[in-house]
Amino acid sequence: MSLFKARDWWSTILGDKEEFDQGCLCLANVDNSGNGQDKIIVGSFMGYLRIFSPHPAKTGDGAQAEDLLLEVDLRDPVLQVEVGKFVSGTEMLHLAVLHSRKLCVYSVSGTLGNVEHGNQYQMKLMYEHNLQRTACNMTYGSFGGIKGRDLICIQSMDGMLMVFEQESYAFGRFLPGFLLPGPLAYSSRTDSFITVSSCRQVESYKYQVLAFATDADKRQETEQQKLGSGKRLVVDWTLNIGEQALDICIVSFNQSASSVFVLGERNFFCLKDNGQIRFMKKLDWSPSCFLPYCSVSEGTINTLIANHNNMLHIYQDVTLKWATQLPHIPVAVRVGCLHDLKGVIVTLSDDGHLQCSYLGTDPSLFQAPNVESRELNYDELDVEMKELQKIIKDINKSQGVWPMTEREDDLNVSVVVSPNFDSVSQATDVEVGTDLVPSVTVKVTLQNRVILQKAKLSVYVQPPLELTCDQFTFEFMTPDLTRTVSFSVYLKRSYTPSELEGNAVVSYSRPTGIPRVIQCKFRLPLKLICLPGQPSKTASHKITIDTNKSPVSLLSLFPGFASQSDDDQVNVMGFHFLGGARVTLLASKTSQRYRIQSEQFEDLWLITNELILRLQEYFEKQGVKDFACSFSGSMPLQEYFELIDHHFELRINGEKLEELLSERAVQFRAIQRRLLARFKDKTPAPLQHLDTLLDGTYKQVIALADAVEENQGNLFQSFTRLKSATHLVILLIGLWQKLSADQVAILEAAFLPLQEDTQELGWEETVDAAISHLLKTCLSKSSKEQALNLNSQLNIPKDTSQLKKHITLLCDRLAKGGRLCLSTDAAAPQTMVMPGGCTTIPESDLEERSVEQDSTELFTNRRHLTAETPRPEVSPLQGVSE
Repeated sequence: MSLFKARDWWSTILGDKEEFDQGCLCLANVDNSGNGQDKIIVGSFMGYLRIFSPHPAKTGDGAQAEDLLLEVDLRDPVLQVEVGKFVSGTEMLHLAVLHSRKLCVYSVSGTLGNVEHGNQYQMKLMYEHNLQRTACNMTYGSFGGIKGRDLICIQSMDGMLMVFEQESYAFGRFLPGFLLPGPLAYSSRTDSFITVSSCRQVESYKYQVLAFATDADKRQETEQQKLGSGKRLVVDWTLNIGEQALDICIVSFNQSASSVFVLGERNFFCLKDNGQIRFMKKLDWSPSCFLPYCSVSEGTINTLIANHNNMLHIYQDVTLKWATQLPHIPVAVRVGCLHDLKGVIVTLSDDGHLQCSYLGTDPSLFQAPNVESRELNYDELDVEMKELQKIIKDINKSQGVWPMTEREDDLNVSVVVSPNFDSVSQATDVEVGTDLVPSVTVKVTLQNRVILQKAKLSVYVQPPLELTCDQFTFEFMTPDLTRTVSFSVYLKRSYTPSELEGNAVVSYSRPTGIPRVIQCKFRLPLKLICLPGQPSKTASHKITIDTNKSPVSLLSLFPGFASQSDDDQVNVMGFHFLGGARVTLLASKTSQRYRIQSEQFEDLWLITNELILRLQEYFEKQGVKDFACSFSGSMPLQEYFELIDHHFELRINGEKLEELLSERAVQFRAIQRRLLARFKDKTPAPLQHLDTLLDGTYKQVIALADAVEENQGNLFQSFTRLKSATHLVILLIGLWQKLSADQVAILEAAFLPLQEDTQELGWEETVDAAISHLLKTCLSKSSKEQALNLNSQLNIPKDTSQLKKHITLLCDRLAKGGRLCLSTDAAAPQTMVMPGGCTTIPESDLEERSVEQDSTELFTNRRHLTAETPRPEVSPLQGVSE
């Protein structure tokens, strides 16, 4: 393909910030001059009409003052300009200008000048038609075979074809099944109008059929039309092209044959008169405009097609003959005879770049220098290749597949959480039972290295924690700027959040346009949601965490929660959450164990996690690197399953309430319709207690809506508690089986896939699918399980028995030595039984076989370290009795 640039013969820029489209350009001898030279007529959406006659002194000159023959402000947007025999009594050419609500026909004439100023041109309005409907485009021709004059057909935005016989309005017809207007063209050989409808099919309508069809002004919109109202408008032929059309042109070879050319969004079609396809060309780019014209070869058509890549392609039928590069993207292209130069290509862009060009090339004066010949040393090439491969391998190991450079150089984000409460609490509209809810200030600092526009900061904390403001926008107009924003965090509702970790995310675009995202996590203090409380001697739920180091005083771990300074009580501490829950923490004096106990299972999570984090920080400051925690008790799955059942019950209840509310709403609207019909009746009938039924249904709708809203609140609170329990179970599994950070991340991805629970996608079905995938891949024990096909649709289950069986089996596989990984072929051998493991259960649970009996033998509901079965290491409140 030859990629030559178009030779610029003459060019200019029209106006300032004006807009143009494909109908705004026309080439014709509009002033009826004797030399027959074409003039360039351009109209703009700003209402300006310009007529040019280029006469460049040399190739490539810009527009001179004398090239602009006429410039008129018509004050209305110009949609299309055409030149034809539009005035009765003469066959001279006149200019038709289409506005949105008006059609004007002008006479353009020039007066020979006697002085150096040259000729003078003027426009005279011959007649105009005010349109009752908003126009879209128009076409013209000798409709009905009339000789010596042209008629105009205008298509409105609502699908009406309005035909004008020069100075008089003929008729108007609506196109059947119309939705949006398409390109319109007239075929003189078949005397028909051709357009492309919204159904993406080419349609042809005979002029005679249009003339004798039902008048548009008398058209009835009802389905039952009277038979005597006129003939129905019937399409002559249709062809489905499967895409929208940009333009339609009709070219005649001779008097016996013509072709209909349709430019689509991705294809170029050539059709016969009867709608059959002559040929079709699939385009590899997005076209902008086209122009077919007769070729020098008999029986072929040349076509100019411009695209959005600034290219102009010339096809002979479907064969590409030439490709040239343009300085702009044209929306209209024409070919004419200008200044005794035939075949000038005139292009117009949407922002007013008007250019006259021709096809050609310049000789290349560049000669490639001679390459120095030398013998290749293959040994040196092998050594260099090995060094380069080693460098590539090292980079891939250190940085991964994607380059990590410059990721954080453009913008640095840091978050500082204030160690003290706000002097004046920022908590508003709180639903916590306490009198005063504290708030803490968080400061986010952003520092840029390069110029960044519209950097957006989004902050997220776990509900029911609330932010005073969570969205910020910044403009970094110069490098090395520092922006700081502050906001407060407080507890809004009366239950405990599942995490105290927040996330600040900044999204921006680099100067090159590449989008980037930077996130910075921060941790909120425990005292924001928790107060010192009185320790409790008894509790329903208890867990024990083992360590490999000597016990640490709880006063040094939790300095802000010491309710008393007695040395005998330094190993016992109570926590009272603002939501109402109470948790007790006990440390052994002699052994290396810590016990956390509470009345609610999910309330153990935050204190347990806070204890482990503070122990790790404490020993890191002491320089101890081999500190580790472990869990050797039985997994509290029964307590966890109770939370799952409660959450699932609320989901089912929510579905039932919404279904009942929908039924009552349908009933309410039906009663309203019946009442409205009674009230509109000229002879009113008795209401027959419809008003009473309406009032009762209205009260039911209100009550059901309140019940749905209350259930949604309970469901959201239950989901938060379920997430807390899930975090605790994942932590205990990781400590129990000594899982690595990557394996714990896989567990978190499987058990915590959703940030918010919805009716469309719930926690139960999502987690069940994820755990089933792990059991089928890395935790499978046989090829039979790996071959099982899982259901690809996530639907709400009938109950939670299947999910609970899969969670039980997951723990059993981990106890037998299974390890989590993302590769499907890495099924670890499961022969070693870890301490505190589970008894064997059947492996066919994925095949719908019941394992209720086995699951009761596994993970029985044993309250770990309850008052009835105390462990000898720790006694309640009095420390260790050993």
